[in-house]
Order: sequence, then C-alpha cells, then structure tokens
Amino acid sequence: MSNRNLRDHPLIRKWKKRLEPFRKYPLISKLCTYEVITYLFCGVLTTVVNYVSYFVIRAFGGSVALSNTLAWIFAVLFAYFSNKILVFQSHNWSLSAIWKEFVPFIVCRLLSFVFDMAFVLITVEILLWNEALAKIGSNVFVMIANYFASKFFIFKKTQ
Repeated sequence: MSNRNLRDHPLIRKWKKRLEPFRKYPLISKLCTYEVITYLFCGVLTTVVNYVSYFVIRAFGGSVALSNTLAWIFAVLFAYFSNKILVFQSHNWSLSAIWKEFVPFIVCRLLSFVFDMAFVLITVEILLWNEALAKIGSNVFVMIANYFASKFFIFKKTQ
C-alpha cells in the first residue's frame, strides 16, 4: 500500500472528519496529524505487546527482571516494524537503510529500557507499588520519549 493510499484509507478519513471540530484549537491541531495519531495507535499496541508479554512470562514463573527484559524485546521488534511501515512510512528496505534506522532505533530503545527497568525495579521491588500501575506509568513516559527520538533522529525525512 502506498503512502497516499494509507493516508486516504477510509478509517483514517473517518477519524480526520471526527477530529475536524477540534482543529480550531492550536495544540489539538498540531496533535491531530496522521503521524501523531498512528504513532499513538502503534504505541498503544506496542504497550499491549509489552504489558501482555510481561505478565504472561511472570505467570510462567519469570522474575520481574527477566519478564521485563523479554517483554521489552518483543515490544521493540513490534515497534520498529510498525513505526517504519505505518507511522514514519520509511519503505526503504535496503541493508544500508535498515542499518541507519534499526541501529539508532535499538540504541534509543536501550536507553528507554534502562529507564523502564530502573523504574519498574524501584517501584515494584523497593517501593512495593502495584506492578500493573508501575508498568503503565513507565510505558507512558517511554512512549513519549521514543516518539521524539524516532521523529528527529531515526526516521527523519530527507528532503
């Protein structure tokens, strides 16, 4: 599916129409773009992958650290492909293009993983917070940080 077809997809057109009344507000207008909406959608799906993986692995006896690490790996792989294809529409699959995108993507995700791991370990193991809420809070911060890294450093458009 080409970039044009994806942006003109009936579902995207439907959401654009629903959001139209809010476009008069500057902040909402900046947030109601194809890129932001699809990033949020893919981010929610990535969070679901992370969250479900984490608790499935925990249910099978995995430690907090092991569960969080494996959940992160699954989520990052899902995020790379969904961001590349849907959000930033980078359709170049040459080895050099993948190298230029995937390596920085992994580096940025490793940095966010360090934050995620520290946050989850501190809140769950030391502060005894609710695991589910700790994971949600961490993932919200990670999603926002990763958007800016992807937009400005990884999938940046070349003119």
